[in-house]
Amino acid sequence: MRVLVLGGDGFCGWPTALHLSASGWDVTVVDNLSRRNIDNELEIQSLTPIRTMGERIRAWKEISGREIGFVNLTLGQEFERLVALIRDLAPDSVVHFAEQRAAPYSMKSARHKLYTVDNNINATHHLLAAIVESGLDVHLAHLGTMGVYGYGTAGLRIPEGYLKVTVDTDNGPSEQEILFPPNPGSIYHMTKTQDALLFQFYARNDSLRITDLHQGIVWGAQTAETRLDERLINRFDYDGDYGTVLNRFLMQAAVGYPLTVHGTGGQMRAFIHIQDTVRCVELALKNPPRRGERVKILNQMTESRRVRDLAQMVADMTGAEVRNLPNPRQEADENELIVANDQFRQLGLKPITLAEGLMQDVTEIARRYADRADLSRVPCVSAWNQCRAEALETSGTVTEPSHPASLRA
Repeated sequence: MRVLVLGGDGFCGWPTALHLSASGWDVTVVDNLSRRNIDNELEIQSLTPIRTMGERIRAWKEISGREIGFVNLTLGQEFERLVALIRDLAPDSVVHFAEQRAAPYSMKSARHKLYTVDNNINATHHLLAAIVESGLDVHLAHLGTMGVYGYGTAGLRIPEGYLKVTVDTDNGPSEQEILFPPNPGSIYHMTKTQDALLFQFYARNDSLRITDLHQGIVWGAQTAETRLDERLINRFDYDGDYGTVLNRFLMQAAVGYPLTVHGTGGQMRAFIHIQDTVRCVELALKNPPRRGERVKILNQMTESRRVRDLAQMVADMTGAEVRNLPNPRQEADENELIVANDQFRQLGLKPITLAEGLMQDVTEIARRYADRADLSRVPCVSAWNQCRAEALETSGTVTEPSHPASLRA
């Protein structure tokens, strides 16, 4: 089976490419290395020393005997090259990670908002149009986000993509099933809701086979494959724009930095370990929708936790101090989140949970590379609006100016 992994140099993309290759897939990574360029823009580096793409691929061939192809292509700008690539390689599936993935980065400035919308929506639309143009029957698996549902209290168990409703009509009540109403909390999350509409159109109009994976917040640093050799190590983001909350807590504890809880910490979020991410992607590829079926939506998460409870868990484990700071995000201080994830469990996923000790694994990695940390980049300083920015400034958490570096996807 042949698969293209778009965005295969990134935090989720690289371990997915390795996992699929180890499982026997013929893998080609497509990436323009834009995430590395954003590191240059933000003047930050991965806590772990990630190698060049060429060195990563050579190391994997040396260790596994398997080859991973690589194509440097800018999705959303090089349409004809993309169509030619799909026709030439004739993949059975495409995994789409090739979007700017950080909500805080998408809210840094007007320029970052424009970039995120242009990059993400054009990337997805080019890909859909290219699959149609190729004339091939290619299954598309897209990494979405639980954030499309919003982070208010829904008052119900959030279903997997579709919501059964009763509509009052002139002929009486009518039972229907609609997309769960989106409620994005950032420009990044808004682009994912637009992706969802594009998927609905192309599935209905062109009978494309599409799976949309609504993923929770990823934690963990390594997978079975990235542990095999330091040259394969995955990136570890800890800064205020790209670091995910639990990984940030574990890194902060490892280097003696107070755990930064924003607002009350009453935000409930869905989580998934990076090892389960790659397993879920493979399960989705092995169980695609049939041609002509509606978009298949799966909630790719394993458990929900409240942020302050996570902080306390890490503090109890490490002795770290917990510090509450103003919240740069425009969101509810407290919310409830109950999520259905029945489909992946039915497909055989046995989830890794926070109780299984892998938090210590992350802490050990953070300690090993602590000398690479720039602690001035730990604070979350990308404010959602002027009111939130003023609260940060009053507290002494000063918002940083936008960097002048150009943005390219």
